Amino acid sequence: MPDASPQTLLRLEDVAKSFTNHLRGGIHLPVVANVSFHVEAGEVVVLGGPSGVGKSSILRMITGNYGVETGRILMRGTAEEDFADLVAASPREIIGLRRDVIGYVSQFLRAIPRVSALDVVAEPLFARGVETTDARRRAGELLERLNLPTALFELPPATFSGGEKQRVNIARGFLTDHPILLLDEPTASLDDANRDVVCALIEEKRERGVAILGIFHDETVRRRIASRIVDVSGFSTRTKTAA
Repeated sequence: MPDASPQTLLRLEDVAKSFTNHLRGGIHLPVVANVSFHVEAGEVVVLGGPSGVGKSSILRMITGNYGVETGRILMRGTAEEDFADLVAASPREIIGLRRDVIGYVSQFLRAIPRVSALDVVAEPLFARGVETTDARRRAGELLERLNLPTALFELPPATFSGGEKQRVNIARGFLTDHPILLLDEPTASLDDANRDVVCALIEEKRERGVAILGIFHDETVRRRIASRIVDVSGFSTRTKTAA
């Protein structure tokens, strides 16, 4: 891979991942190999390809939720900083990268029971030392923009609908100013109006120089926000095995 541009904030080099299924006698299940691409500041890169080729696995490796067998995942908060290698980072360093560098919107909301939606959204600001009243105010403003009824703000989101949970998830991920933002199908459970709100939020992040990497199965959304598409089929060991 050629040297990274000064604007490159995220870079994957020859990354590989597989799983071991202990319920099937320890069978080895390769997922992806030789994953190499980069994302620059102010760019929205979409991971493309059919379901099952490893798109979500790539996002989870970048957050440190999945281990990496080989390769490097390099990231930095600004173009002036040196790259940090997440693969070689200690658990404490990974926590720091999640707090300061990597924002993430997953497909599913996993919130602590009995914590209000407002505090679930504001938690990343609490972790950064933002005063409670200010953090909750900012969280409420974003939830209002995403059309979540104010009557739900102080309720735990466990009983919310799928779309309501997803809006809480989106607000939590978009509230901070992380330089790298990962999005795993953020519009999947949304109606057209809220899908447009999320697209606008993505466009605003892009204009501020955030490096965005995402999965979007909605072709209308991809046409609107994608700077370019990386076809994960080229890295998938499953498609190569099938071929």
